[in-house]
Amino acid sequence: VYPESNILVNAVIGSVGLYPTLKAIEAKKDIALANKETLVTAGHLVMQAANEHGVKMLPVDSEHSAIFQALQGEDKKNIERLIITASGGSFRDYTREQLKEVTVAQALNHPNWSMGAKITIDSASMMNKGLEVIEAHWLFNIPYEQISVLMHKESIIHSMIEFHDGSVMAQLGTPDMRVPISYALEYPNRLKNASKERLDLAKIATLHFQEMSFERFPCLKYAYDAGKAGGTMPTVLNAANEVAVDYFLKEKITFLEIESLIYAAMEQHNIIKHPNLDEIQQTDFETRSLIHSFVK
Repeated sequence: VYPESNILVNAVIGSVGLYPTLKAIEAKKDIALANKETLVTAGHLVMQAANEHGVKMLPVDSEHSAIFQALQGEDKKNIERLIITASGGSFRDYTREQLKEVTVAQALNHPNWSMGAKITIDSASMMNKGLEVIEAHWLFNIPYEQISVLMHKESIIHSMIEFHDGSVMAQLGTPDMRVPISYALEYPNRLKNASKERLDLAKIATLHFQEMSFERFPCLKYAYDAGKAGGTMPTVLNAANEVAVDYFLKEKITFLEIESLIYAAMEQHNIIKHPNLDEIQQTDFETRSLIHSFVK
């Protein structure tokens, strides 16, 4: 870790982001976190280490950045619930029947955001939102029962907080990752003109919202289930998803088989309730091997 630096930006894909995050925390570097798998896989270890070393965990994901921004000047004890918005991904208007025949190319065609392949597939399956729920649980120390997900196709409201008095604080903006990235890097200041495109609500005119269905998006349910189960179960969820998505991208399995493989891995797992780093890494390895064996 470079001694002259004061912040680590973790933007790698997957659970490989865990180890560099822990090493940077030990070196007392603040973390600008765009790698949600770090907290999904080992949230209890990462947040404990951050607290012990006095390190800030600054969210880069647009949804967590929105919550973080809305919390400025607020007391967390007044939170009623977090409301994480979801664009719905590439197949938000598809039925379950239509999902049986979808292609990789269709899955990679996200309506709002330009992202890497893995995250775009996760967005289509709604696993990305599930991982964000688990990440929000650790970042803001909020029970899963107080974290909701709301479909919002325009991606203008990036997330909201409902307080005990009924007030709702939301952070709005165009779908532009430069804003949450710059906020994490400049916090508590703001970078002037981080986004070149200004939000014009009169032009947009209408925003749409709808409830999320666990039946339509089972991966979101699996994430809630894994988070509430705790221990090594979120590690299994994440590892199974990473391998399954890779198989889908290589056209070795269908889109709906992603969720089937994740469910099978979770069903077979015996949870370790308070895992150390070695146990998490072993669980990750065993889960990946299990998914490989299922596919083969």
